[in-house]
Amino acid sequence: MLEFCTCGAQLPPDSLFCHKCGKPQREVIEPEPAPETVDESAPASPAPVAAAPQPPPLNFHNLVAVRIAFVVAPVAFLLSWIPALNLLLWIAAGFLAVYFHRRRTGVPLNVRSGVRLGWITGVLMFAVTTVIFTLTVVPLAANGGIVTLFRQQLRNNASDPNVQEALRMLETTPGLAAILLVMLFMLFVFITLLSMAGGALGSKFVSRNH
Repeated sequence: MLEFCTCGAQLPPDSLFCHKCGKPQREVIEPEPAPETVDESAPASPAPVAAAPQPPPLNFHNLVAVRIAFVVAPVAFLLSWIPALNLLLWIAAGFLAVYFHRRRTGVPLNVRSGVRLGWITGVLMFAVTTVIFTLTVVPLAANGGIVTLFRQQLRNNASDPNVQEALRMLETTPGLAAILLVMLFMLFVFITLLSMAGGALGSKFVSRNH
């Protein structure tokens, strides 16, 4: 260490600058930064897991469900004309819709989804039934065939006042329309409820087998 600066001023020990002229007396070495240490014992953060895609909801906007129901419904309707099998076939329609949906998409359906698919199948089957019912019953009603048919079926109870009142209603247009609407409503209730029950059974059976 120099005791005097070039300007002639006496320097104090370990001085970095001259207190008179400000001239640096030695180089200042900056300490190197310490390297960052990684704690290997700390658990690594898990990689983000991609969420599985959710299947589309079962409604009339689901084209796969509608197509399956549209195929099953007419077949079940045609076979339901077999005596004593119509109720079983309405249940089988919902069951088969769930089965074919699993085969087509591979997506397992819970009971609620099976009921919804059975309901879609039942509504389409009722639509087919309504069209056929209208094409066959309306011309028959226009020719008076409905009254004749009911008279033949109720001939054993022809003396019953309620039967006589029903036959008189059939002879009027409003009464005939009301009875036909009641028949269609009952068909809608039976077809949709039994198809929904078949869909629920199908979801339990198909999921268990797979």
